[in-house]
Amino acid sequence: MLSVLWFNFAHYALRTWPWVLAALAVVVLYPHLAQPESGYILLAVEHLPRAVRGLLVAGFLAAFMSTIATHLNWGSSYVVSDFYRRFVRRDAAERHYVVVARWVTLLLVALGAWVSWELVTVRAGWEILLELGAGTGTVYLLRWYWWRINAWSEIAAMATALIVSLGIHWVTPFRGSEAAVFAEQTLVTTLATTAVWVVATFLTEPEPTETLVRFYRRVRPDPIGWSPVARLAPDVVPETTLGRNLIHWLAGCTMVYTAMFGVGQACLLQWRIAAVLLMASVAFGALVFHGLSRDVPSGSGLYEEHN
Repeated sequence: MLSVLWFNFAHYALRTWPWVLAALAVVVLYPHLAQPESGYILLAVEHLPRAVRGLLVAGFLAAFMSTIATHLNWGSSYVVSDFYRRFVRRDAAERHYVVVARWVTLLLVALGAWVSWELVTVRAGWEILLELGAGTGTVYLLRWYWWRINAWSEIAAMATALIVSLGIHWVTPFRGSEAAVFAEQTLVTTLATTAVWVVATFLTEPEPTETLVRFYRRVRPDPIGWSPVARLAPDVVPETTLGRNLIHWLAGCTMVYTAMFGVGQACLLQWRIAAVLLMASVAFGALVFHGLSRDVPSGSGLYEEHN
């Protein structure tokens, strides 16, 4: 639990501020750049000592290769293990699957290079990633709280987000500033994705009863959304912690935001405001740690999905 709290503090409150400070420096030093993305490199080349510059390049390469290697292996394993091995060739030798995985990796490299070539800016890449995931978050969350969510719900959400977001980029129906267009595209994708996965959920069969009961016994979700399954396992003591979990969620969000703005105020030398915000962050973090440490039973298998 402490490692989770530390990760959220380091990931959101600490890691982002060096980027923000570098961006503020770029605004002052290079106020009229035709390509704003080049400001970071100009800052590094013209204002960092050579040794630090080399360390920065090494860090860039390490981060790039770790991400690329992770996603290539990840994508290859999805294609081969979850699709090819299950539905195309079920009884081949292991060497065969390794060879197929290598070819899939090369294909992913080619596709990734093509996508990178087509992207105009770094911002466009982030926007596409956000749009591809628009509307899928609700189904990923609700599967813990509603027994009716099944694999088709998630498949429908992912497929709809992909098709709608790519279709909007192809048709370009919205006009205005970049921020307004992105907001409208994301809103439409989210609404369409949500509507499709909800319809798909009710049109398809739920997961097998044995799977649902096994999941309920192991995870013990709040019975409000699992009442039909809870009746099949009357011996399981229900965990009625939904209300407390919502309180912990709000406290966790408050912890992250107060820490983020507290560190920001410290960077701007506003020590009094920074101290108040950071003390509030510690207090809310302690609330989350105390509450969840008490509520989460040992060995509950919270991260095992019932799909």
